[in-house]
Amino acid sequence: MEKKIELLAPAGNRQKLDTAAYFGADAVYVGGKNFSLRSFADNFSRDELKSATAYVHSLGKKIYVTVNIYAKNADFAELSDYFSYLYSIGVDAVLISDCGVFAAAKKAAPALNVHISTQANVTNAHAAKFWHEEGASRVVLARELSIKEIAEIHDFVPGLELEAFVHGAMCISYSGRCLLSNYLTGRDSNRGECAQACRWNYYVRKADDISDTGWMNLCEDERGTYIFNSKDLNMAAHLGELASAGVSSFKIEGRMKSEYYLATVINAYRRCMDFGYDRAVERELLTAAHREYTTAYAFGKNDATVNYDDSQAKGDCDYIANVTGSEGGYVFAEMRTRFKKGDVLEILSPSENFGKSFTVETAYKEDGEETDDCKLVQHVYKIPCPYRLHAGDILRRRMV
Repeated sequence: MEKKIELLAPAGNRQKLDTAAYFGADAVYVGGKNFSLRSFADNFSRDELKSATAYVHSLGKKIYVTVNIYAKNADFAELSDYFSYLYSIGVDAVLISDCGVFAAAKKAAPALNVHISTQANVTNAHAAKFWHEEGASRVVLARELSIKEIAEIHDFVPGLELEAFVHGAMCISYSGRCLLSNYLTGRDSNRGECAQACRWNYYVRKADDISDTGWMNLCEDERGTYIFNSKDLNMAAHLGELASAGVSSFKIEGRMKSEYYLATVINAYRRCMDFGYDRAVERELLTAAHREYTTAYAFGKNDATVNYDDSQAKGDCDYIANVTGSEGGYVFAEMRTRFKKGDVLEILSPSENFGKSFTVETAYKEDGEETDDCKLVQHVYKIPCPYRLHAGDILRRRMV
């Protein structure tokens, strides 16, 4: 690709931020303890945001903070001070959905960059121009847009940065504006508490028959039917088309996802952006948890975006351990999934060791005792390894 495109990754906590940076993200987006649409992520305190910002900047990368709830009157008492603080610690931008919150940000910290969240549903060029004229430097496009429509927006507002989701979970509702969670559980999805009721399995019953025989035959399998459950987005094969349409930031979804998921997906997209899409990238994106993939609406109307099969994501690899270091022909591995002597472990790394594998010949516990069975979760095992690995690398076991 001729122009430099940003790879933007989620970070639900500091450890995930470190993972994102290590595996090649150019920027991360995080949430504070308040005002974020992922209330159940660990998120960052003010001091943690300050530390994270300094760390990310020391790597030459950027950090964006989500302030994308739909605000209520009571929220505004704290917002001005919060925006002033974010500006004082040097965050690169905030993400906002609500026009009142946008106004509060511009008043409290006029020089703070504002990105318009996908929750604001920017689906047309005129909305994009409106936000640009109000002072937004970037718009995160609605996920319902096609590549053709994105290009039209870029042509209409060429000075506005465009950010687009390229990978991760999709929402059955219009760019995430959903009341289903509120209705069924009382958890407000528009204030960060979504219960993902769209992922549940459902049955249908005749309105005039509440007996056990009143259930209608609408089941795709024995567990029910997932009539609201979206497939996962995967645009890895079409990054060049998105870039040509004017997208300047490729966004990965997943502040609630695991470190292993983030490492796998970020590493795949980094390699795709640097070296081009190939079968290796395609295979890599099958190793982490995922639903059936879709390109959603990138090429126009698409009636095949619902994931009917089941609500559980699958992957082709087990997440075995985090590498904490290596020395003298041994690797130190903090266990996440039980492994044994004879297992073949594969290396997930941004380095040249990516994709290499080795067989576990033996292992040593922290007290030096030799063992053939590594079954203590988060215990650091010492394992012979022919490769010099680095802290941050990951070991996995391929299932297929």
